[in-house]
Amino acid sequence: MTMVKNLIILPTKSRPPLLVPSYIPTLFEWHGSTRVYANSNNVFMTKMSHPKLMDAQLNQLCVNGPLSEAVTILDTMAQQGSKVRPITYMKLLQCCIDSECIWVGRELHARIGLVGKLNPFVETKLVSMYAKCGHLEEARKVFDEMRERNLFTWSAMIGACSRDQRWEEVVDLFYDMMQHGVLPDDFLLIKIVKAIGKCRDLETGRLVHSLVIRRGMRSSVRVFNSILAVYAKCEEMNCAEKLFSRMDERNCVTWSVMITGYCQKGEIERAQEYFDAMKEDGIEPGLVTWNILIASYNQLGYCDTAMDLMRKMKSFGFTPDVYTWTSMISGFTQKGRVNDAFDLLREMFLTGVELNSITIASALSACASIESLSTGSEIHSIAVKAGLVDDILISNSLIDMYSKGGNLEAAQCIFDMMLDRDVYSWNSLIGGYCQAGFCGKAHELFMEMQESDSPPNVVTWNVMITGFMQNGSKDLALDLFLRIEKDGKIMPNVASWNSLISGFLRSGQKDMAMQVFRRMQFFKVAPNLITMLTILPAYANLVAGKKVKEIHCCAVRRNLASDLSVSNLFIDSYAKSGNILYSRKVFDGLSSKDIVSWNSMLSGCVLHGCSESALDLFYQMRKDGIQPNRITFASIILAYGHAAMVDEGKHAFSNITKEYQITPEQEHYSAMVYLLGRSGKLAEALKFIQEMPMEPNSSVWSALLTACRIHRNLRLAILAGESLLELEPGNIITRHLLSQAYNLYAKSWEAQKLPKLEKEEQPVGESWIEWKNMVYTFVVGEQSEPYMEKLHSWLKQVAVNVKVSGNELCIEEEEKENISISSVHSEKLAFAFALMGSHHTPQILRIVKNLRMCRDCHDTAKYISLAYGCEIYLNDSNCLHHFKGGHCSCGDYW
Repeated sequence: MTMVKNLIILPTKSRPPLLVPSYIPTLFEWHGSTRVYANSNNVFMTKMSHPKLMDAQLNQLCVNGPLSEAVTILDTMAQQGSKVRPITYMKLLQCCIDSECIWVGRELHARIGLVGKLNPFVETKLVSMYAKCGHLEEARKVFDEMRERNLFTWSAMIGACSRDQRWEEVVDLFYDMMQHGVLPDDFLLIKIVKAIGKCRDLETGRLVHSLVIRRGMRSSVRVFNSILAVYAKCEEMNCAEKLFSRMDERNCVTWSVMITGYCQKGEIERAQEYFDAMKEDGIEPGLVTWNILIASYNQLGYCDTAMDLMRKMKSFGFTPDVYTWTSMISGFTQKGRVNDAFDLLREMFLTGVELNSITIASALSACASIESLSTGSEIHSIAVKAGLVDDILISNSLIDMYSKGGNLEAAQCIFDMMLDRDVYSWNSLIGGYCQAGFCGKAHELFMEMQESDSPPNVVTWNVMITGFMQNGSKDLALDLFLRIEKDGKIMPNVASWNSLISGFLRSGQKDMAMQVFRRMQFFKVAPNLITMLTILPAYANLVAGKKVKEIHCCAVRRNLASDLSVSNLFIDSYAKSGNILYSRKVFDGLSSKDIVSWNSMLSGCVLHGCSESALDLFYQMRKDGIQPNRITFASIILAYGHAAMVDEGKHAFSNITKEYQITPEQEHYSAMVYLLGRSGKLAEALKFIQEMPMEPNSSVWSALLTACRIHRNLRLAILAGESLLELEPGNIITRHLLSQAYNLYAKSWEAQKLPKLEKEEQPVGESWIEWKNMVYTFVVGEQSEPYMEKLHSWLKQVAVNVKVSGNELCIEEEEKENISISSVHSEKLAFAFALMGSHHTPQILRIVKNLRMCRDCHDTAKYISLAYGCEIYLNDSNCLHHFKGGHCSCGDYW
């Protein structure tokens, strides 16, 4: 039995026979029978010139030209039956390469039959001529027709494809080459491995690695660096580690590849370890290595760390180059720290580093993000002085900056002056007109673009759809959406669907948005993170709990629920839809939590009145070393208020500044007024407001007004109401409450000063209940439905058993019920609708109301939860109430 070692089996590919072009004198014809004069050098020739003399003349043309006369000489030789030496023919082809004279090259190719002895080197030079003159297809045709190819031939073709960045073609050529029994040398192997890395072709990378080891090429550090780069680009850092550890020789490139690989994976700490180890190994990082690490820190958002590295780099004697500065400017821009980006740009000017197009484009992007036309105009001037304004990248950035800044005239002017435009040029200007509300002009450009060299891509269609949706032209947006595939010959992508969803949500058409969301899945278009982050907040309410679950199921199927931003949103949405247990389940299931996760869970607990759970979370958060932020403290002060822990709440408020150096904002002052007001400390709450370092906003006065309503302090209620009315003079709820307070406080003459509310301005209570997968709406005093009489009858029976709290001296957002005219509040109608005549009492009722519940309805809900053994979640304009067993989560304070 024969053993064959190191056998590599590759697929075979058939090859056509070589076709040598026949002699066709296309551009030059003979005139006369005896002599021809050359154009420039006046070289005299006869038909019977000696072959050696003509060969010398051809060599002379290679030096002094003109090259076109070589064709004439070759035609003379053809008539005499003479042959040209291969070396002379190759020199002529090389001259075509040097002068990029493709038409002479083609004439030489047509006369290849004159070569005395055709060999692979001649044909290889012909391949190189076509490739280096930019005609790769013709080069490939010659290559494919060759009967015999050597290493140089393969090198020429692979080098040509590599220069043209046809990476997949390089890999295919490598397999063909191996199939024909030709092995690459070190120089060619580096080009092949580079292409493998560009294609992220891990399997071929391993094959080459095996080939290198079998051929004993262990001494070539350049080859091993290239293979190492393949593993790094494919994020196979374990394989890279093994190869790195076995390398006998390592240079700066070797270490840089490892650092780059870990940077690409986002493992910046591991990259830093290699950076430090590199110096310990006696290899000083070069400028490129420093830049790799700085750029990676910026891309990951660690701009301050990148800045420290840049300073450290200077201390090691390396001067930051344009790449370093551009990386820093781009990093700060992407992080939203635009002022820091501008400071760096100014510093870059002072150091005298010459800007490139990427630097200016990054700076213009920063201006666009904050819509700073003044700074953008300055940078525009710099681009003009630097002679970069004709660069298409700069022009596109200027169009984007001026468009986003609202100066469409300037954007249009730059667009009109551009000699070359790409699809980004059109999209930026079309987007600018759409953003400004000029959808008609945008549509004109859109139609022009269809006739241009850069037809609309899917981004263009999406920009137009978004523009029409934002400007209320939903029908036109839908029409465009339906035409994408037919007129644009392209498929709508997930962004197209997202544009429709966000547009419908923006116009309040949640049902249409949900239909689009379901439709996109029906058409097998997978929702992405943007889809989830767009649609989920719209259903964070009590009557949409089932839709939140539906969206959650979709997120799990699409492996989107593992994204932390989506998980955080589910924590918040479940809490707001009345499913605090689901929120906690998602929270507890997170492998890692950020401050948003903790804050979402905290605010959910506070919303549901679970103050103990909120405080436990806060203590656990601090134990785990998570630094609270301003949002955390707003929730915690509210939790202390609900738990009647006034001193602890005051201590938390003081710690905001003392321990955490956070400046308290309106939300913290509002939470403190809630804390003091809930405990009945109304005078202290007023004093606290009066000593605020800023003017209190409406949320602060609303918190005081709520406390005055509950504790029936009409004098302070009037003060709070009047302050609110100054801030929001058009608020009809405040006017209604203040009018009641005046009347109860015997200041009816003050009430007369208030603008009288017209009937259509009066607050009208509406409630929505989710019932058997449908949402029903009830309006106060509704009489139209045929079952209303039965609902009123049921409610009268219930009212007999309700123990009503004292309603005297009570001010409410809604007019009091009038039983005689069946003016029943909307939430009571919802209760009756869900419970009347039910064979099985529903376990949970979920209701949303547009106004604050009155005391009587609140008492009725408590009674129903006890008498019928059900739970009622009711979200009014001020509070989420959870009624269970005759009690409410708000503790009768709302």
